[in-house]
Amino acid sequence: MKRYFHEELNDLKNKLILLGEKSNEIARLAVDGLLEDDLAKVHRAAGMDDYIDDLEREISYACMRYISLRSPLSSDLRLIFVALKACRDFERIGDEAHSISQRSSSIMTSDGKLHQQFKLREMSDLCCQSIKEAVTCFVEEDLDKAFSILKKDREIDAINKAHFEQLSDPSACEKLSDLTRFNTVLISKSIERMGDHAKNIAREVIFLLSKD
Repeated sequence: MKRYFHEELNDLKNKLILLGEKSNEIARLAVDGLLEDDLAKVHRAAGMDDYIDDLEREISYACMRYISLRSPLSSDLRLIFVALKACRDFERIGDEAHSISQRSSSIMTSDGKLHQQFKLREMSDLCCQSIKEAVTCFVEEDLDKAFSILKKDREIDAINKAHFEQLSDPSACEKLSDLTRFNTVLISKSIERMGDHAKNIAREVIFLLSKD
C-alpha cells in the first residue's frame, strides 16, 4: 500500500515538472516575441495561459485529495504543501507572461519593432534560468540551485530598477512613444515579478530541506 502512495506523489511531482516547464516556455515566448518582432510567438504565449491555469487547478485538487484521503507522513505532508505553493507560483508566472504578451502585442501593433530593448534580454534570460532552476531544485531537492535563484533575483531586481529610471526619462528613450515607454516599464515589472515567483519556490524548497 505504501508503494501506491509513493506512486501518487511521483505523479504529483511529474505534473508539477510539466507545469514548471510550461511556465518557463510561456515566459520565454512572451519576451522573445517582443524582442524578435515575432507576433506569432506573442500569440502562442497568450494562448498558453488557460492550459497553465487548468494544470494548476488539477495539481491543487490532487494535493488536497491526497491529504484528505491518505493521511500522509509529516515529511510527505510538507512536500505536498510546498508543491501546492509552488504550483500557484508557476500559475502566476503564466499570468505575468500573459500580461507581457498583451503589452507586447500593443507595442508591435502601434509602433512595430521595439527599437530600444535596454536589458530586457538579459533580464529575461536570468528569469527563465530561475524558473528552470525552481523546477530542478524542487524535484532534485537541490539547495545550491535554490540559493542560486535568490542571487539571480537580486540581479533581476537591479535591472528592473535601472529600467524604471531610464524609461521615466523621455530624453533617454526618444525612439519610443509614451505608450510604448509605459508598456515597456510594465513588461520589465512583469519579468521582475516572474523572478519573484521563482524566488518564492526556492525559499519553500530551502524551508522544506531545512526541516528534514
